[in-house]
Amino acid sequence: MGNTDSKLKFRKAVIQLTTKTQPVEATDDAFWDQFWADTATTVQDVFALVPAAEIRAVREESPSNLATLCYKAVEKLVQGAESGCPSEREKQVVLNCTRILTRILPYIFEDQDWRGFFWSTVPGAGRVDEADEEDDGARPLAESLLLAIADLLFCPDFTVHSHRRGGPDSAEDMQSLDSCEYIWEAGVGFAQSPPLNYIHDLNRTELLRLLLTCFSEAMYLPPASDGNVLNPWVTFFCSTENRHTLPLFTSLLNVVCAYDPVGYGIPYNHLLFSDYREQLVEQAVQILIVTLEHESGHAHRAPSPTSMDEQDVGDCHAFSTRPHNLFVNYLSRIHREEDYDFVLKGLARLLSNPLTQTYLPNSTKKIQFHQELLVLFWKLCDFNKKFLFFVLKSSDVLDILVPILYYLNDARADQSRVGLMHIGVFILLLLSGERNFGVRLNKPYSLHVPMDIPVFTGTHADLLIVVFHKIITSGHQRLQPLFDCLLTIVVNVSPYLKSLSMVAANKLLHLLEAFSTGWFLFSAAQNHHLVFFLLEAFNNIIQYQFDGNCNLVYAIIRKRSVFHQLANLPTDSASIQKALQRKKKSPDTISRTNSQEMVSMEGSRPAVPAEPGTLKASLVAMPGIDKLTEKSQVSEDGTMVAVPQTDSPGSPEHGPVAGASDTESNSGRDTLIYHQLLQVLSWKSKLPLQTIMRLLQVLVPQVEKICIDKGLTDESEILKFLQHGTLVGLLPVPHPILIRKYQANAGTAVWFRTYMWGVVYLRNVDPPIWYDTDVRLFEIQRM
Repeated sequence: MGNTDSKLKFRKAVIQLTTKTQPVEATDDAFWDQFWADTATTVQDVFALVPAAEIRAVREESPSNLATLCYKAVEKLVQGAESGCPSEREKQVVLNCTRILTRILPYIFEDQDWRGFFWSTVPGAGRVDEADEEDDGARPLAESLLLAIADLLFCPDFTVHSHRRGGPDSAEDMQSLDSCEYIWEAGVGFAQSPPLNYIHDLNRTELLRLLLTCFSEAMYLPPASDGNVLNPWVTFFCSTENRHTLPLFTSLLNVVCAYDPVGYGIPYNHLLFSDYREQLVEQAVQILIVTLEHESGHAHRAPSPTSMDEQDVGDCHAFSTRPHNLFVNYLSRIHREEDYDFVLKGLARLLSNPLTQTYLPNSTKKIQFHQELLVLFWKLCDFNKKFLFFVLKSSDVLDILVPILYYLNDARADQSRVGLMHIGVFILLLLSGERNFGVRLNKPYSLHVPMDIPVFTGTHADLLIVVFHKIITSGHQRLQPLFDCLLTIVVNVSPYLKSLSMVAANKLLHLLEAFSTGWFLFSAAQNHHLVFFLLEAFNNIIQYQFDGNCNLVYAIIRKRSVFHQLANLPTDSASIQKALQRKKKSPDTISRTNSQEMVSMEGSRPAVPAEPGTLKASLVAMPGIDKLTEKSQVSEDGTMVAVPQTDSPGSPEHGPVAGASDTESNSGRDTLIYHQLLQVLSWKSKLPLQTIMRLLQVLVPQVEKICIDKGLTDESEILKFLQHGTLVGLLPVPHPILIRKYQANAGTAVWFRTYMWGVVYLRNVDPPIWYDTDVRLFEIQRM
């Protein structure tokens, strides 16, 4: 009954606020206390009892009352941070103010005239002209709010376990408290695991939700084309002004990486008990990904390894430098192997969680924050190159690879998850730029993760190729811009692949067959790049891994007609016109035929499109593969040497040349065909076919002879022959290995910021913090 009464009181206060036409004095405590003093409303109650229309009405019609409400709520948080909330009533006031500010802030941000309000130094209702001279040194409201949240996140008996040894009256002094002794979880730089306390977890979650809302001002600004954006909330919070940056960064990272959703493994336990830690982990990982931002669009340079080793992230008092973003700085300075191991194993465990299979359906908890985890993994590799090398040092990298391939395969038909497809592919592109990744792929794949792909026996390289083939041949149309990236990954790893399975070899040949049809090659100016990538991959395997790849050699021999057709590709205008006409009759992007589809893995479900009504956030366009990567040549000693950029057949032309439309005039069509003709002539002569043609020239007669002589029809005998064959001295001189390494730029920075905030928007639905507000960084679209 009491809860109903407090809701009514709270609603009455909201109505009074929206109907008062005169400003309410900041000193009228009897009025303002109605919002937080005697109410026990949940955050869901606050969202229901404070409708969006009423917040906007107060903003427009009684701006001074909205300003005073914000100021008074921040003032209460500051008081709570100073006192340490010794009483239950003070704790309740802090939580109520936290919920009210979480509700109101998005409506402050959506109005350009209000956006500077929290950065004004004048307290109260924004009466600038009445400001006293002593207010000149006052903190902006935003700074007071952020520092209060930081203090409250290390408040004994409220958000952390108390170390107090005296009686109940000996409250800990908040100003002298060393928060490094109160880190939330063992892990990086902290050995003790404090006792679990679900009340503390709930209170931390509420404060982190408000902090995330503060940072979300970024959603209300349109994407900047140069990526040159500073978020003032993040900049201040992650600066030396905040004395808790290191323990908070460590707490967030450790809480995420130590979380085990399966717990004690009791079936269905997640249906019986609420997991308050999961809510905290979700908010923690979202705070991490939005604070770990390159500042001012400039690429971050990590400190030298020597300086990293001298100063330990585990030592709260070791930092004397003053970098812009301390969260980024701390992340880049993690260097102990046991810390890397803790982080990598934690992320791998969480990313693998949805893949976990049990005999009892729905008996284990499935987490939903894998997109945020992928962004965090990306940022770890981006800001801490030593971590990237640690990941690639052992086959542990495969524990990250398999879940990524699972997500890519599962999301390929769902247009609402196109951002997930991109982040997964970008991570693999980043990893593929390192030799060790290609080497690790040779490990046999023995897991039984149920994926909607053909059954095969082979390595992790086979798994990667089979999944990529599935994405290209049965994904939705909006994935076509990713084809370049997918095949770049295949090219990068190809020199190190010791033995492809027959299934994977056939998939690669099927892609070449599909991409080298006339209508596909001529229908867009950059389509021939896909053929170049595949030929380059075949050449790498033949030149560097011929022994052991008899399956691929056999597949190439069987499909030799494809290579002959490419070598003899007609380049006269009549043939091009005929090919483009054929495209109109079959608009399907890639032929689904002849791909020799086999039985899918047991227990797998087919990839399905998004449910009607699913919300998705729009994304900015991604730069082309030539802007995403830079070429490096592998020298004899294994080091990488950058290759200067040139206009080559492997880099996109200036613009697409589409197929002729039915409405075009004859002269327009003739001009188009003429341009196509010139373009085809420019790249056809550069097709890297020499190695494959030489292989066919040598091996085809031998295979035909052995088949006739021995009457062979069994392909296993032919494979045995190829296995023991050699092409030493018969092939052209091996070409240098060319690797296309991921290269960050302004375009990718804008893409990541847009994607990341889109994920945060869509994942926070209870309460729906930003729903129906005027965000401008992206559009929310309904499928």
